[in-house]
Amino acid sequence: MRIATWNVNSITARLPRLLAWLESSGTDVLCIQETKTTAEGFPADELRELGYESAVNATGRWNGVALLSRVGLEDVTIGLPGGPDYEGVQEPRAISATCGPARVWSVYVPNGREVDHAHYGYKLQWFEALKAAVASDAAGARPFAVLGDFNVAPTDADVWDPALFEGATHVTPAERAALAALREAGLSDVVPRPLKYDHPFTYWDYRQLGFPKNRGMRIDLVYGNEAFAKAVTDSYVDREERKGKGASDHAPVVVDLEV
Repeated sequence: MRIATWNVNSITARLPRLLAWLESSGTDVLCIQETKTTAEGFPADELRELGYESAVNATGRWNGVALLSRVGLEDVTIGLPGGPDYEGVQEPRAISATCGPARVWSVYVPNGREVDHAHYGYKLQWFEALKAAVASDAAGARPFAVLGDFNVAPTDADVWDPALFEGATHVTPAERAALAALREAGLSDVVPRPLKYDHPFTYWDYRQLGFPKNRGMRIDLVYGNEAFAKAVTDSYVDREERKGKGASDHAPVVVDLEV
């Protein structure tokens, strides 16, 4: 079974590449973030033609998550149970479902913007709600994982130049403590292998030749429970999909399981 996560940075803009990648990659389940579309505008028909069912949590604008599966899509939960609101609404940042033998979440953790911004506090509250929401499945015997854009680099090795990020979001002690707390719920970081260079970055800024110079970050993560982690046979960042015209600024992270 092959499961992947990918922040597509607009599914409308990325649709031709997404369809081609699904055909060539052999992915059974894909967790998508940053759809930037409404649920009604989601390309479910095109994906169904490739054999994928879709579950979507999206309202347009800048967020939106989805799950695609060709091995079943059951017990779908839209949103983050108990999650905080931001400016009066719960943003569409989480969706979960049972896909064949595994239960998976696709999450798009709030960015946080700046440390003194209200969005940063919201981000930390969101992590607390996520830990509570996944605790039961994380402790269970069924393979379970939370996949997505966590907007946190777990360690200094996960950013291309730690000195440049000092005092900024994505690397603060509080954010990293929130990740550690999530692991304490019974999840571990499934670290992928890079296809090039020595560290598996997953995101490169469009500006200042970030990708060609490999000025990246590892913020797209796979956090699996014991049953999931034991089933992993391989994991890698599909760096090739970040290349070329019309690419997302994130690359897919792919995990192979023997289940």
